[in-house]
Amino acid sequence: MTNLLTQLPPDPIYDRRKQIQERAAATIKRRTFLSRTYIATLMGCFILALIPLGSVIYALINKGIAAISWTFLTALPTQPNLVQQDAIGGIGNAILGTIVIDLLAGLVAVPIGVLLGLYLSEATSRIANTLRAVTEIMTGLPSILLGVFAYEYVVLPMKQFSGLAGVVALGVLMVPVIAKSSEISFRGVPSTLREAGLALGARDSKIAKSVTLPVAAPGVITGVLLSLARAMGETAPILLVVGASGVWDFNPLHPMSALPLLTYNYSGSQYPSQRVAAWGVALALVTMILILSLTARIVSARMRREKR
Repeated sequence: MTNLLTQLPPDPIYDRRKQIQERAAATIKRRTFLSRTYIATLMGCFILALIPLGSVIYALINKGIAAISWTFLTALPTQPNLVQQDAIGGIGNAILGTIVIDLLAGLVAVPIGVLLGLYLSEATSRIANTLRAVTEIMTGLPSILLGVFAYEYVVLPMKQFSGLAGVVALGVLMVPVIAKSSEISFRGVPSTLREAGLALGARDSKIAKSVTLPVAAPGVITGVLLSLARAMGETAPILLVVGASGVWDFNPLHPMSALPLLTYNYSGSQYPSQRVAAWGVALALVTMILILSLTARIVSARMRREKR
């Protein structure tokens, strides 16, 4: 038996493994050096990217925190004059206008964007490819063009500025973002789940409702909340279409105020008090966007953990 084992030919897999181990051992120092160099380079780039971001956040908090108060967040704005140059009032109506415009835009854009994303993830026709290309183009479209679109087709026919025009502009802005993120989320659903539903005799609509949508819900919800955060911070469309208002007004058919518009107006004011208040308005806006972004991350993480 021993003679028979010694007469067997050498194992090619063992020899190949031994050659690989010897080659890896000979190059381990070089590969370790390159790996550490790449990691250090990436960390350096990350730190360089954080420097301007950290500078902006520091300036925003340092200059804006002094203007933040309960009165500033809840009262109506007042116009300074030569006698009372420090009269600012508050930004309550601008916060309300921002919330109303973004919520109405979300009510319009979310169903359209999610359904469009579901269609693009399932279809492979020429129409689907065309819609996919249009969606990708609109994702990178300058937001000022959407403001011009809303001004031409909403403001001019109505013959007045209104929150409705802002809803249209931000809704058109949000649809491609939601559609793209929803398409990616729906494509991430394992095909075996769809095939199992088809094997049980379920219709495509039933599979999409009961299988695809629940599994992809964390990614879809994250995309929706992030698109709301992006729309909340958009300034260019709002400048052209919502007008300006110094009163409490829930009606989107009337001119409304918004935080981006107020930041722009205050930053170029001739009164120093309004220029200082612009930092407070910007800080309130960034805080609202941060809350939405963190909410998106928390909801997505919790839903993924429950799925597991």
